[in-house]
Amino acid sequence: MNQNIDTEDFTKKVILPYERQANYYETDQMGVIHHSNYIRWFEEARVDYLEKIGLGYDKMEAMGILSPVLGITCEYKSSVKFYDKVIIVPMITYFNGLKMTISYTIIDVLTNQIRTTGESKHCFVNKDFKPINMKKHYKDVYDILAHWTN
Repeated sequence: MNQNIDTEDFTKKVILPYERQANYYETDQMGVIHHSNYIRWFEEARVDYLEKIGLGYDKMEAMGILSPVLGITCEYKSSVKFYDKVIIVPMITYFNGLKMTISYTIIDVLTNQIRTTGESKHCFVNKDFKPINMKKHYKDVYDILAHWTN
C-alpha cells in the first residue's frame, strides 16, 4: 500500500509561518478574539504547514490516511484583537509513526509578542479508523514527517 510522494526537495524548502489577520466576526463582546477561534487558527496553520511540506490533507486522504485529533490544548498569553496580524508557527514536536504532536505559537506581527501557545495530538488511521503504522505502510510519508520533527 506504499505510494510514492515527490520527496525530491522536501528537505530544501523553507517553511514560512502561516500569517493571519483577525476578523471582526471572530471577536467577542470584549472586543478580543473569542477563545474558540484559536483552535480553528491552529487547524488552518496545520493544514498550511502540511501542504508546504508536501503532505496536504487532500493528498494524504487520497492515499487512505486520516489523522484525527486526539486532544488539543491552548494557553492564552495576551489577547488578539480585531485587525491584529499574527503569524502562527506550527512545529512537529513528536512523531513515532503512529502518533504525532504539533505545537503552535501565535506571535503578533508588529510587536513579536507571543499571544498564544498550544498543541494538538493526532494519530494515523485508515478509512475504517484502524491504526496505521506509517513506517511500515507509508514509508515516504513517514520519512517526511520524521524529517520535520523537531
